[in-house]
Amino acid sequence: MAIPFMNALLLYPRFPDTFWSLKHALRFIRKRAASPPLGLLTVAAMLPPAWAKRLVDVNVSNLEDRDLAWADIVLLSGMIVQQESACEIIARCQRAGVKVVAGGPLFTGDPDRFAHVDHLVLNEAELTLPLFLADLEQGRPQHLYSTDEFADVRHTPRPLWRITDLRRYASMSIQFSRGCPFNCEFCNVTSLFGRRPRTKSPQQVIAELNDLYDLGWRGPVFFVDDNLIGNRKELKTLLAALIEWRKTRRGFVFNTQVSINLADDEQLMRMMADAGFDTVFIGIETPDNDSLIECSKVQNKNRDLVADVKRIQRVGMQVQGGFIVGFDSDRPSIFQRQIDFIQTSGIVTAMVGLLQAPPGTRLFERLRQQGRLLGAITGDNVDGTTNIQPSMGLKALREGYRSILSQIYSPRNYYQRIRTFLREYRPPSVRAPFGFQRPMAFARSVVRLGVIGRERVQFWYLLLWTLLHRPRLFGHAVTLAILGYHFRLVCEAQVT
Repeated sequence: MAIPFMNALLLYPRFPDTFWSLKHALRFIRKRAASPPLGLLTVAAMLPPAWAKRLVDVNVSNLEDRDLAWADIVLLSGMIVQQESACEIIARCQRAGVKVVAGGPLFTGDPDRFAHVDHLVLNEAELTLPLFLADLEQGRPQHLYSTDEFADVRHTPRPLWRITDLRRYASMSIQFSRGCPFNCEFCNVTSLFGRRPRTKSPQQVIAELNDLYDLGWRGPVFFVDDNLIGNRKELKTLLAALIEWRKTRRGFVFNTQVSINLADDEQLMRMMADAGFDTVFIGIETPDNDSLIECSKVQNKNRDLVADVKRIQRVGMQVQGGFIVGFDSDRPSIFQRQIDFIQTSGIVTAMVGLLQAPPGTRLFERLRQQGRLLGAITGDNVDGTTNIQPSMGLKALREGYRSILSQIYSPRNYYQRIRTFLREYRPPSVRAPFGFQRPMAFARSVVRLGVIGRERVQFWYLLLWTLLHRPRLFGHAVTLAILGYHFRLVCEAQVT
């Protein structure tokens, strides 16, 4: 029996207005979303070749009734922060009588909540989707498919980019590895993907980049790995291939997530910069060593974190940072210490959140046993909510948290951080980040930030300072000013 032909509709839920949605900044370059749904595009490549496939990312286009009328089956994926939109989509599909197959972090993390969904294909799709398709071929698809195994990503197919409109996005995404060698108490990466990083071959990554290049893409590409340097030996092989590839492929710039121990490997840092990486996100979490020990952030403890950050900046990579308050070891002084660290380090993009305990983490289990869980997490890093009862008390934690946001994203402090960063930043070549160097984007920034905005004094001072001291980085200064506009609006919503 063959798998029946189907019209497969792949749906991606809407992101709310969050720190990483970049919605306010994207308006300057007339883009609708930061990046397309890599997971769904990879799933599309795993479906039977004969099936008709259509992607609707509701972040860039509306889901119409005619889309649901066309579909024989809907494949839905998303993250926790997209849960409200995902539930709306599921309800629409049920009203339209279309079967829903759901997977991804949102559904894998809490499958019981979605027991009403027709089919749950959880964990890594390379392992569970073939089981579903095999049962579908036999006419007996089951409700739940899950596994404790981890997929060999060297057999993962290339994303089916042709079913999306790349012009609507500011960046593309690809994946080199899954898993992280560290085991931070609050992080669910190891429970989802394991502690042994599994890597694709350099040939696979180059093939994916060539697909994007052949489709006309010349902009930023985000490596979605939770820790790109988890397997340094394999990464250095990839970086050597990327350095060679970029000799004939202009216009690409890369960013990713790494751990702070990148600063210990001078060769690796320089290879990443030479390969086109200009931005790395690092989970700094806290400058307090006791809190780092508490959450098992072993790679961060007993270090001069400011010096580490500046070392990475001087090689030519901007450091974006994640920060957390609400550890049991935190004292009232932690809020000002976080502010001081962020300002001194020149981490312009600083995402500060309250400690949360995602299901599947050691933190979740510990606090469950202590009776300190308050409910489910929202998935929004900076919405000022937490699902734990902090030792310092919720009121004190929230007041201190708001004080951090109100200070680090005030125009004076934010623009000061940009200058601190630009003093250290030494890129091997000057690239155009996020396309914000486009003339119309600059013109919009002049009006929105330099004329209307309450940051106009700081905006013009930054531009003048950059022209005098770091003129080659003028585009970076404009980019960071525009991003700051988005961050300020999102954070002010939590302060008021």
